Amino acid sequence: MSSREKNLLALLLVAGFIILNFFLYTLYVQKKTSYDNEFDAAKASLQQAIAFQESSVQLAEEMEWLNEFSPEPSAYQEVQTKLQQFAESQARNLGLTIKKQELLPTDTSGVHYNRAQVRIDLSGQEQALYRWFDAMNDPASFRTACQIRLSPNGKDDTLIDCSATLAQWFPPAT
Repeated sequence: MSSREKNLLALLLVAGFIILNFFLYTLYVQKKTSYDNEFDAAKASLQQAIAFQESSVQLAEEMEWLNEFSPEPSAYQEVQTKLQQFAESQARNLGLTIKKQELLPTDTSGVHYNRAQVRIDLSGQEQALYRWFDAMNDPASFRTACQIRLSPNGKDDTLIDCSATLAQWFPPAT
């Protein structure tokens, strides 16, 4: 074998060695990236599990409260009528003047609870309105005033006009 052939063979071996190393390095980088991604995903999953474990006490308390106060399944008409009657009786007891009442469509998009809604427009003294809102907002009854708009009465400076949307959540009757 001549010296030129030996040089060519050495050059081919060096080129093959470089190409093989380049291929192995890219394979190494891909595997390392894959393992790093899996490690990061596992670390995130572990952190999420730790967070769930830490919040499990609070969730258990919330579930106990929900079991204790959960209302009986009802038809939406019944719940909506009771909500309207309760709002009306509380308003009258507190000396508020009811201007208008409107039954709103029931929201049935919830998984476990539906929401009956009533819009009521009334007018009265500020303190009476606050007491009325206090009676309307009752977590144990799953009832709240979810939209409130207050404005001064145009005829009497001592009165406040109020438009409120009341909502009550209930499990639907099957």
